[in-house]
Amino acid sequence: MYKVFVNEKKLLLSKHPEELEKKLRYESYMTLEIGLDLLENTSVKELNIFGENIDEIWQEFQKMFRIIEAAGGVVNNPEGKILFIRRLGKWDLPKGKMEKGESREESAVREIEEETGLRDVELVQFINTTYHIYIERNGDKILKCTHWFEMNFNGEDTSKPQIEEGITEVAWKNISQIENEVFPSTFQNIKLIVKEFWDSKK
Repeated sequence: MYKVFVNEKKLLLSKHPEELEKKLRYESYMTLEIGLDLLENTSVKELNIFGENIDEIWQEFQKMFRIIEAAGGVVNNPEGKILFIRRLGKWDLPKGKMEKGESREESAVREIEEETGLRDVELVQFINTTYHIYIERNGDKILKCTHWFEMNFNGEDTSKPQIEEGITEVAWKNISQIENEVFPSTFQNIKLIVKEFWDSKK
């Protein structure tokens, strides 16, 4: 199963039909084009495209886009707080595009250290990959795949925002701050990965 966000609307690609607002059985490439059109140009908020051969559907779907891979992390401190950045008025987790020759892990650590000013962040384990679609100024359709890792930080807090990347704030948030301040002002993918991280700790 693949969850992809299109302008914060949910597209679910699955083997079996799911209980979402709208469902389409996968017939061909055209099904994907119709599905995207519905999410981009109508009031439909969530859509499920389903078919037995999920790998084939996913491969066909990826062909519609230029793929950009990124990596980032859910950074914890000993008090159980998570590190967030604020960019363009939204709360976000530190992440960025992978550079040529980098592993996902190397990229995640580098991006966190660059965007937040922290040093010696410890990588723990892979959490999951999230997907979202956007259109660049030149009209290119992008499928961004972000690989997320759990990280620990137990050193001196040297955090400071990377202003040149449009980041205005770096802040540690506890569970209640995340639910009341971060979630109302963040992206669906970020909520998804934070909740997945919390679930893994239960």
